[in-house]
Amino acid sequence: MPQSVLAPITGASAHAAPRDVVSDGHHEPSRSLATLTLGAIGVVYGDIGTSPLYALREVLRPVAQDGLVRSEVIGVISLLIWALIIIVTVKYVLILLRADNQGEGGILALYTLARLAIGRRSISVLVLGILGAALFFGDAVITPAISVLSAVEEIGLVAPHFQSFVLPVTIGILIALFGIQSYGTGAIAFAFGPITVVWFLTMGITGALQLAAEPGVLAAFDPRFAISFLIEHRLLAFVVLGAIFLAVTGAEALYADLGHFGRRPIMLAWFALVFPALVLNYLGQGALVLRDPSALANPFFHLVPPALLPALVALATAATVIAAQAVITGAFSMARAAIQLGLLPRLTIRHTSESQSGQIYLPAVNALLLIGVLSFVFGFGTSEALASAYGIAVTGAMLVDTVLAVVFASRGWRIPLFVSILVAVPFLVLETAFFGSNLLKIFDGGYVPVLIASGLGLVMASWWRGTQLSLALSQKQKVDLESFATSMLTSSAQVVPGVAMFFTSNASSVPPALLHNLKHNRVMHARNIIVTVETARVPHVGDEERAEYQEINERFARLRLRFGFMETPNVTRALGQARREGLKFVVMETSFFLGRRKVVLGARAGVLRLLDRIYIALTRVAADPSDFYRLPRDRVVELGARMTV
Repeated sequence: MPQSVLAPITGASAHAAPRDVVSDGHHEPSRSLATLTLGAIGVVYGDIGTSPLYALREVLRPVAQDGLVRSEVIGVISLLIWALIIIVTVKYVLILLRADNQGEGGILALYTLARLAIGRRSISVLVLGILGAALFFGDAVITPAISVLSAVEEIGLVAPHFQSFVLPVTIGILIALFGIQSYGTGAIAFAFGPITVVWFLTMGITGALQLAAEPGVLAAFDPRFAISFLIEHRLLAFVVLGAIFLAVTGAEALYADLGHFGRRPIMLAWFALVFPALVLNYLGQGALVLRDPSALANPFFHLVPPALLPALVALATAATVIAAQAVITGAFSMARAAIQLGLLPRLTIRHTSESQSGQIYLPAVNALLLIGVLSFVFGFGTSEALASAYGIAVTGAMLVDTVLAVVFASRGWRIPLFVSILVAVPFLVLETAFFGSNLLKIFDGGYVPVLIASGLGLVMASWWRGTQLSLALSQKQKVDLESFATSMLTSSAQVVPGVAMFFTSNASSVPPALLHNLKHNRVMHARNIIVTVETARVPHVGDEERAEYQEINERFARLRLRFGFMETPNVTRALGQARREGLKFVVMETSFFLGRRKVVLGARAGVLRLLDRIYIALTRVAADPSDFYRLPRDRVVELGARMTV
């Protein structure tokens, strides 16, 4: 049965007030706010929390070529602080975390909100959604590679002879990191949370101690220093912006991980610990460089005396490894949303928590990410080389977020368009500058994540197009179910006892599997249930809206099962809920009929032929429908047909 994008559920609102994942109707309040906040610190903020290791160093490096002056150091720190305030605090934490689709976040949730707010299909919004998701996946491949590799390289600060072991140790850590994903986000957060809390406390304390010796650096809170730096340095400032963005990497993962922990824990973690620790550390590094310009070689590790350096390196290594987790969990959430929205073929999805439906594990995505990450490590060899490839995907995804947010704010939140654009201007200006600056790296390795995002975008576009063609073909070949059901009451076909459930994407037409069964086996069951599994454009569907049962006549009936785009369809469990609607059946006396189409290549040429080939290849790797829909395997019958695209 082909994957399809189906209509939203009647009466289900995508504009309901944001609900915290801890207390909404789909997540049991089994864990306290404190526990979820600790988990958010360990997973959500791992990436952005390691930026102080290299951000100020990389920003000041081009500025320091002609020697540093006080105003330049304060101007750069001001840029870092205001980037955190404008991009992370205002845009993501205060605005986008409220643009949730029933507790779920990320580019595809925002795309869905924008699509529903418009009220019709919009190809431009669809293209933005595909582009943003593809860029996020490109970031998800490169971030673990650069995070872990830079962490292992730091060991060389205290053990110079370790350099020859950097690659083998990096590979071992990455394999272990991806190997523990099957245990679930909750288990990982329980292990990572306390370490990350210690990391942020350490950053804040070491920064505050240096700040106390040079309090004048607090002038960086005045945005005039940042503006003055940009005006005075012009071209150099444009290059510097390419490094400034390093301070805000991880912001998109913050939004994508919303469904794992909820809005309140993520906001509490940011304002209570993460943001103060980051600002204090940047101020402390700036104060240190003002007093001792030679510390610019590695200002973060010069914050502590030599005796404490081994402990700080060990903690930084652990924190940087943990930083990769934010994009990995975000990639799982993004992939599931793409599957349910018809942008990717069905893949096996495993839930790793009974109380948090957002905590999932996708074995195929995990394996592909690991292969991609290891390829980056082998291909680039050092974190410095990887840094040249870093940035384009991250800043591109941020820009897409902003554009989609303007669309949703003007249509969904009913904010006048000119007001929405006016509010978005600071984000657009800053992110466009980040993006343009990072484009300078395109020939130094920046083309790699662009190629990855382009390939993934092509895959998603091909699957969406093939799905639409399949639906159009089904519509042309449909046989009206109502008239067919009436005619079969007087049919000469042999009637056998039991219940047969036929799955189809169109509830008004006869499923092809039913027609094939009559044609080839010349039998019909005493009771025939036409089942449609719909993907709603909301993340979760309540039990009271899960099933709708309708009798057609004594031999035929319709059953509509609804699932949110962030849910994994469990048809067997939903059938139990359908009993309350009047469905009567015994599982061991029921046969489940699935139609499986073999797609063959048509006569189209050029780009369309390439898209068709990709779609055909994807149909062969899609998960088995009986597994995807959680059907009892020994009761499933598959009947095939050919379809030309």
